[in-house]
Amino acid sequence: MTFDTRRLQFFLFGQDLADGLRITLLVLIPGLICAYLNQLQAGFILSLGALCVSVTDIPGPTLHKRNGMLACVLCMLLVALVTGFVRHNVYVLGAEIMLFSFCFTMLMVYGNRAGAVGTAALLVMIIMMDQPLTPQQVLQYAALVSVGGLWYTAASLLTRQVRPYRPVERALGECIHAIAKFLELKADFYEPQKDLNAAYRILLAQQVVVSERQDAMRQLLFKSRQLVEDSTGIGRALMFAFIEAIDLYEHITATYYDYAALRQRFGATGLLPDMARLIREMAAELDAIGLAIHSKRPYHTRPDWTAELDQLKARIDALADPDSGISVLMLKKVLVNFRNMQQQLQALVQYFDPASPTRRRDVGPVEYRRFVSRENLSPDLLLSNLTIKSSVFRHAVRMGLACLFGFVVAKWVSFGHHSYWIVMTCAFMLKPGFSLTKERNYQRVLGTIGGGLLGVVLLWLITDPTLRFVLMVFLMIGTYSFQRRNYVVSVFLMTPFLLIMFTFLGLGFLQLLGERVVDTLIGCAIALAAGYLLFPTWEANQLRHFMRDVVEANLRYLQQLADRLAGRPLQLTEYKLVRKAVYISSANLSAAFQRMLSEPESKRQHSEEVQQFVVLNHILSSNIATLGATLTTQPGTTVPPEQQRPLGQAMAALTASLRRLDPATPAAAAPAESAPAEAAAAPATRTPDDQILTEQLAFIRQLSQDISKVTEAALT
Repeated sequence: MTFDTRRLQFFLFGQDLADGLRITLLVLIPGLICAYLNQLQAGFILSLGALCVSVTDIPGPTLHKRNGMLACVLCMLLVALVTGFVRHNVYVLGAEIMLFSFCFTMLMVYGNRAGAVGTAALLVMIIMMDQPLTPQQVLQYAALVSVGGLWYTAASLLTRQVRPYRPVERALGECIHAIAKFLELKADFYEPQKDLNAAYRILLAQQVVVSERQDAMRQLLFKSRQLVEDSTGIGRALMFAFIEAIDLYEHITATYYDYAALRQRFGATGLLPDMARLIREMAAELDAIGLAIHSKRPYHTRPDWTAELDQLKARIDALADPDSGISVLMLKKVLVNFRNMQQQLQALVQYFDPASPTRRRDVGPVEYRRFVSRENLSPDLLLSNLTIKSSVFRHAVRMGLACLFGFVVAKWVSFGHHSYWIVMTCAFMLKPGFSLTKERNYQRVLGTIGGGLLGVVLLWLITDPTLRFVLMVFLMIGTYSFQRRNYVVSVFLMTPFLLIMFTFLGLGFLQLLGERVVDTLIGCAIALAAGYLLFPTWEANQLRHFMRDVVEANLRYLQQLADRLAGRPLQLTEYKLVRKAVYISSANLSAAFQRMLSEPESKRQHSEEVQQFVVLNHILSSNIATLGATLTTQPGTTVPPEQQRPLGQAMAALTASLRRLDPATPAAAAPAESAPAEAAAAPATRTPDDQILTEQLAFIRQLSQDISKVTEAALT
């Protein structure tokens, strides 16, 4: 079964489809009940309130979901009252639009959930702009919107209590699926005909996906008291499986070597394609394990590649020729990593065995809080961002001005009864960075035009109201299922859904489609112009921060390696925290670099040097992980001070890079080169393992020095 086939299965059993079904059901129920009672208008407002709160129903701990949705209801009530009473004066309404757009956008300083609360509040404001309501009707409207929001909140939280572990199982399955794809991409490095630079670009893009999945899993798992305190049931099993998946990911990243040299030395032996095939087999097995967890199905296979690994070992041994000086130590190290990955896969399969003692082992729940970021809701955070230096502040100002301009255009040039679509498009299409704004606007236009054509065809072909309603429900499910996974598909399905919905309200769909397309084009043009002209945020200006984080994380990672080579005991929690920082910072830098490439060419700076920086740091962290994995299998390993010297030189080079990126960085403490007395003496003879360790340390030093040079070139 291929990854593409499994991708469909992951979607069908996934959280996105479950969310789409839940949102559709909870939004439709109030409207259907009220329609049955001949209160269609009230039902529409209740459904609107439910829909707005659904914007804040993003993955995360139940406590955060509840607080976010209740805060959203309060904001919607406030916005509905203010907008309803000031809309009669166009100037006051314009001031409200600019002020609320700024204020609710500033909530982004508190994170994605708070930003979603602001988005929902703006949605209520925009929809109410053109509502001709009397003061009494304003109160009724605000009350109904709030009741609709409370309905969604209560029903959503109740459904979570029925199956509390399913979101975590789905998140774990998605995480393992992303790691399996990462492992599959690693096979390309062993294919002599594959381009290494292209392979690195694809691999680093997948690293971003893995980091996102891991962080989502941490938020769900480590911030849920029910899961952390479940010491005997499925919560402990999920905890164990996630830890095993993270350790497996480290083993995968540790399978780095000088692939150009590997191809040059052993490309003609036929070993490398067989290694690539074995990697793909392991990746497929890992993906099958992830799908089983994701879909809550049993998994009976016990992955075993012992025979294949033994055959590889025999072929590698046959290549060794001391007389010709051919060394196969590099291949043997690759083989060791293969065996380690097989052991990790076998350990991961124990998730499906409730009687497994390994599954029930103590993994230290007290330390979990250190692996997730704490939410800072202090007013001081908001006040400290009220400066032009803050990217959130600049985006909030940009949002306020863009929405105000969209409102003026909507009043000046009206193409129908839904001119608020212009302001809505401005608010939803304008993103903090120009690259994201450009991408989202392109997707919006493409999805609106394509979906509009589909909607017209469907409405011409289907005239039965019942069939239209059934079709509308399916389109709603698709819209909400893809809103986080694939925005262009979501918009493509949303447009015919809206056309069908408005036909039930007695509006002509052709006129409505023309109005929507025109309003979308105008709103997208305003958003794109605002992102380019008003306090633009270019990724090139943000890269320095991400580069600093990567170098700092790798420096701490290297210090962990130096401590272990000096004979100091491993502090497992500290090591895993450092490892997490490396993964996250590398993924953030890779994502920022990819966004920069989509910006105007004139705004890019040192693209080639930054790409080299990204690749070199990935290679460095992979080599550190390689040595770390080796030392894990050989506890107590120490090396003499003179052999540790390349580490000190590597750390000095990284410190120099860090100071170039951030002159305020204090001087780093020099790595201690003294080992315990019993391990201080150098071995009398140098073994092959000593030789390859020396070569790896020298390679790390060279990488660190190359990073220092590339950093200097990227900043000039």
